Amino acid sequence: MAASRIVLLAVVALQLLLLPAAWSSRVFSVVDYGAAGDGFRYDTTAIQAAVDACAAVGGGRVLLPAPGDYLTATVHLRSGVVLEVAPGARLLGGTRQEDYPAESGRWYVVLAENTTGAGVMGGGEINGQSAAFVVTPNEKKNIMVSWNATGDCQGDECRPRLVGFIDSKDVKIHDITLNQPAYWCLHLVRCDNSVIHNVSIFGDWNTPNNDGIDITDSNNTVITDCHIDTGDDAICPKSSDRPVYNLTATNCWIRTKSCAIKFGSASYFNFEKLFFDNITIVDSHRGLGMQIRDGGNVSDVVFSNIKMSTRNWVFLAGSKHGLLRNLKFKNIDLTYKRWTNCTGGLYDYRPGCEEMVKHRTGGMMLEHISGLEVDNVRMRWSRSSLKGWDVNPLLFRPSTIDNLSFHDWQSVDVQ
Repeated sequence: MAASRIVLLAVVALQLLLLPAAWSSRVFSVVDYGAAGDGFRYDTTAIQAAVDACAAVGGGRVLLPAPGDYLTATVHLRSGVVLEVAPGARLLGGTRQEDYPAESGRWYVVLAENTTGAGVMGGGEINGQSAAFVVTPNEKKNIMVSWNATGDCQGDECRPRLVGFIDSKDVKIHDITLNQPAYWCLHLVRCDNSVIHNVSIFGDWNTPNNDGIDITDSNNTVITDCHIDTGDDAICPKSSDRPVYNLTATNCWIRTKSCAIKFGSASYFNFEKLFFDNITIVDSHRGLGMQIRDGGNVSDVVFSNIKMSTRNWVFLAGSKHGLLRNLKFKNIDLTYKRWTNCTGGLYDYRPGCEEMVKHRTGGMMLEHISGLEVDNVRMRWSRSSLKGWDVNPLLFRPSTIDNLSFHDWQSVDVQ
């Protein structure tokens, strides 16, 4: 499997180097279509006009030149059109509900639907202005604006996402900063053959639901050389309407107030052939998590060359309706630290059928697994006098686990 992944990454690099000639030969500057770039006047009409003109001639690049702050309502990308935000330029998402389509499922600052070969690049920044959506700041969890008055969405998660590709293929997102999303940051929905390379994501640490990259019902996805620093899950595959397969994430740095790599919680269909390699996870609540509860199964997943320092553990929880099969952990360095005053003795199953459950603390929590291979895993525990910090390297329910293999496993206390 490792050899095939190396070949895949080489192909991805070649794809990024051999971009279509149209991208370099046809450039449409939004300034030529009337964009002010002052951060106060809306430039939506000018940006969309440049996108449509670019699409009409078969594709190319739509340039947001620097310096400039380009305030916009939803921009709709077209096939073959790449939005290029130059270094020193910013695309600012509008903060009014009227800036977005009627359907909440289409609330994105940048949106591509049913496209081929669309993308985002350029070295600049797309900014969701999340601070404008904060009603009451709170160090634990900000209280946010909710656009739920129409009934199109419910609860407190009715806010716009930053960048979305829906029902699209040959998606390329690279060399861009995605900053301060009000809700999810980068979202792929039912996409095929997507490359996410050298993307920096920064979300407010106290803003809820500002996931880094959500891969929903999308296949053949490669994520490389990304930096993700956000308040919610960082890389999050979800299966709502169809299986998710062939996802590769390599050479990434992650810090999150939630889970760095999280499967689910939408898990209605299978997850197959996912590969995570050379990932650094720091100062995060939970490093790796699988919450499979909706009927889908997980199979053939590899975590290799992972280094992480987290507050909580590796959480691998299938269910009676969703089994985890053929998981591999190789060359993993785990350090667990307590940096809050919360006591131990509780297990966090949220979101899910259970909430906070009284439970001993474990380095790896295993439930409903058939086939787990652990090779060269080093687990370190920072000592703590907090109540409930009586740790156990492994916790599992024997009746739900079979076919385990451990080689070169270490678990040690450290200061």
